[in-house]
Amino acid sequence: MSEFVLTRETREKLMGVATPTIATALFKRGLRNQFIQDVRPLSAKAQNMVGQAFTLRYIPAREDLNTLDVFRNPEHPQRAAVEKCPAGFVLVMDSRKDARAASAGSILISRLQVRGVAGVVTDGGFRDSPEIANLEIRSYHNRPSAPTNLTLHQAIEMNVPIGCGDVAVFPGDVIVGDNEGVIVIPAHLADEIAAETVEMTAYEDFVTEQVLAGATIIGLYPATSDAPRAKFAEWRMGNGR
Repeated sequence: MSEFVLTRETREKLMGVATPTIATALFKRGLRNQFIQDVRPLSAKAQNMVGQAFTLRYIPAREDLNTLDVFRNPEHPQRAAVEKCPAGFVLVMDSRKDARAASAGSILISRLQVRGVAGVVTDGGFRDSPEIANLEIRSYHNRPSAPTNLTLHQAIEMNVPIGCGDVAVFPGDVIVGDNEGVIVIPAHLADEIAAETVEMTAYEDFVTEQVLAGATIIGLYPATSDAPRAKFAEWRMGNGR
């Protein structure tokens, strides 16, 4: 696992920024493939999901090894991941972008919620999706899927590097989810991305206000002259930002 520890300050900053803003900040650093593809929130929530990644990897199921009896083993990787994912972390599952069988269901995700896990993400599907949507925990998947995970997915290992929605996810990376989707911030960049995106968000709020009042975007977004920067500084003082 990464030695990086997500601080309360960085977490709080990332709670207030949008995934598109984070994507732009990562793009500036040459990172173009950090937004998990084809993964959506089960329900809109008022706050972002922010936490470090704890991962679970599935491989295609082999029928003789993937019967209901595997759940008798308390160290079965899916069950163990639900019990070992630390509070404040996000459980991220590599389901090979295959939503034909569920990655988990409402009981397991309820357990994650009770244990204080910040959220759960799969590039496959969840069963019991209406119940999961009503939970407080933030959950993201591709689409609903009723069949048990054993049908197609064999949980093989946890807390290793995985792919989720075509994005590399390393244990300890910082995961941010909003009502648009989920983005992965490499752990070593999390503090500086958080600081920069707070500033970017303030400027975007200013720009939105200006545009709605009739301003042109030329020179304003992005700021290509000193005039909008000066006006932004004045606006920020007046708004306590």
